Amino acid sequence: MRGLRVPRGLPFILPYLPFLILFGIAPMLYALDLAFTGADGSWSGFHNFARTFTDYRFVPAFEHILQYTGIWLGTLIVFVVGLALLLHGRANRVSSAFRFLFYMPGALAGAASVLVWLFMLDPAVSPGSFLLRVFGVDLFVKAIAPGNLPFVFAMIAFWTGAGGWIVVMYGALNTIPNELEEAARIDGAGPFTIAVRLKLPMIRKWIAYMTILSFATGTQLFIEPQLVNEASLGLVPDTWSSNQLAYQLAFRYGDFNAAAAIAVDLLVVGLLAAVLIVTRTGLFRRED
Repeated sequence: MRGLRVPRGLPFILPYLPFLILFGIAPMLYALDLAFTGADGSWSGFHNFARTFTDYRFVPAFEHILQYTGIWLGTLIVFVVGLALLLHGRANRVSSAFRFLFYMPGALAGAASVLVWLFMLDPAVSPGSFLLRVFGVDLFVKAIAPGNLPFVFAMIAFWTGAGGWIVVMYGALNTIPNELEEAARIDGAGPFTIAVRLKLPMIRKWIAYMTILSFATGTQLFIEPQLVNEASLGLVPDTWSSNQLAYQLAFRYGDFNAAAAIAVDLLVVGLLAAVLIVTRTGLFRRED
């Protein structure tokens, strides 16, 4: 039809839309339906949310997730952005080799990386046992003590996810025109000033994008504490994270409505965090 303009990006997203609807939007709508209805299918309002909130395991599970996510995001933003700026400032064959090394741990993701770190955290078999003993860890149970778990899971997540984000940030830095850097050097700016005053503000939106996705991923923590629970023979509770609690409610107690309520809680937390980051950073603001 004359006058009808098809967005240029439409052909790129069309193959993805059926999967988004089938595996993203449809399950979300089904979870919303379960969360606001009872076991008999009748409308129950916020009863399932109130019931899960009063569960003695609910608050500790969400506290664990917030602690872990805070440690992980802080570490991720500081080290990923710092290493990307360092590599970009010394762009040569050495930095290419480092980019490859940073990306390699991402290939060992999920359950495999957890098993590797469980091996590394056991002083009896770890090649870095001398470092563990320096920190007073002479037994495996001390390494996975409840107070250490947010740091342990943040370390595992950083190991598996930081490399890919370093590559992304490095690519974002490469979009900065060389003329801007040359002008800054002519004005007498050094490498540190260029990195902090020029490069960092220009990749702010990419940092916000990384933060949103990483926060959403962090709140869905499940595999790591589940495997640690099995490896420790129950020393770590099987409801350590909110996702674990939802899983136990659904498949141990058959309470799918309560599990859906927890899933909706996580969705709301993720959406609020995303809105806050987008509004504070101007992620979708169009530059003139």
